[in-house]
Amino acid sequence: MQKTVVIDIVALSTSVIGEHTPFLKKYLSEHHLTYIEPIFPAVTTTAQSCYVTGKFPDTHGIVGNGWYDRDDSEVKFWKQSNKLVKAEKIWEAAKKQDPSFTCSKMFWWYNMYSSADFSVTPRPQYHADGVKAPDCYSQPADLRDKLQAALGTFPLFSFWGPNANIKSSKWIADASIWVDKAENPTLSLIYLPHLDYCLQKFGVDFSKVSKELGEIDKLVEELVTHYQSQGTKIILLSEYGINDVNQPIHINRILRENGLISVRVEQGLELLDTGISKAFATADHQIAHVYFNDLSEKERVKSILENTEGIALVLDEEGKKEHHLNHERSGDLVVMAETNAWFTYYHWLDDAKAPDFARLVDIHKKTGYDPVEMFMNPKNPLIKLRAAYKLARKLLGFRYLMDVIPLDATLVKGSHGGIRAGKQFYPILISDSKISDKNILATDVYDVIWKSIFSPVC
Repeated sequence: MQKTVVIDIVALSTSVIGEHTPFLKKYLSEHHLTYIEPIFPAVTTTAQSCYVTGKFPDTHGIVGNGWYDRDDSEVKFWKQSNKLVKAEKIWEAAKKQDPSFTCSKMFWWYNMYSSADFSVTPRPQYHADGVKAPDCYSQPADLRDKLQAALGTFPLFSFWGPNANIKSSKWIADASIWVDKAENPTLSLIYLPHLDYCLQKFGVDFSKVSKELGEIDKLVEELVTHYQSQGTKIILLSEYGINDVNQPIHINRILRENGLISVRVEQGLELLDTGISKAFATADHQIAHVYFNDLSEKERVKSILENTEGIALVLDEEGKKEHHLNHERSGDLVVMAETNAWFTYYHWLDDAKAPDFARLVDIHKKTGYDPVEMFMNPKNPLIKLRAAYKLARKLLGFRYLMDVIPLDATLVKGSHGGIRAGKQFYPILISDSKISDKNILATDVYDVIWKSIFSPVC
């Protein structure tokens, strides 16, 4: 077997490789570039699940970063159990091929209760007094303690939210090197999220993202230098590229205005009542799954959405089959935005009635993905003082609500998930040897990794 590392540089595409990424630019000139046709939807959990199973979403079941659980009548985003991926993973197949094979899975998604030998993933502590404390989960369990003793507490608040920065990716990289030195895994899977933040906030605007591009470039150089010194085969790849957007689509507001959404009012605030709504959507970047409790409304909703500005595709059963999304977790309709647009989860018509968690970083309560969580409210000139006051309450042991997130979707300038952006926004794979003269499918990445481990002469 040949030791292999797969470094997932989130949001890396040829659109951002250049003068601001000198290492990557030079590395690419000395290695082979392969374009990966974006899987639909082109989002983290779906792409990664294709890479590690070699199967499409209609088989592995990861139809997005989240979906509606019809039994619980709840929208569930960013769940972490590896058992949600309903197909054999590459490390399971590799261990059958050679029992001495081991795998280190460093922050790739669905990393709790994984059958990988070594796994680490974000997992905050939720205390009874309302405090969310930074932490991570690992298997073996004591790996977390060893890593945090060596590297400090995992910087959770640098991993997502208004303070997202290079610190989280740096911690992941350092932890990956630590595990490689201590355990010598055959296959290492490393997730570096850093570019996700700036490119969604600002789009491909080099005047605003050059610093972050330089930071990830330097970090990738550190990882590549380490793994080259170990004689490890290196695969650099991404899950998607991020293109500029300027049009948020409030899909649940559209459904509500057409009498399809039901809300539950608590203390004057409106919660989306998914179990009774005739139809509602779970927004996920540039795609949305639309679920029905009243299927008699399906054709009407399909017509409404097909005639909504900014929507490019509305997939029914045949469309879902064509795009490998015919799975029970998928919506009854699946909708894709135009390249310049994206979907919000917003269901309220009056910001004064938005649920309290709408102004928080709260990835589990929201009924869809919310990139506005990366911003502090720019309309409040005292917002940083407000955040400092909330933090002081936390440090003193008082309950607090870090309600600093704006409700202005126009702040977001970059998105992904659709499949019609130009080739400069395709996910890419960079390797030692030539893979193909043509684009490869997301499911083909599995074979690239497998051949690296078991056919090193190829």
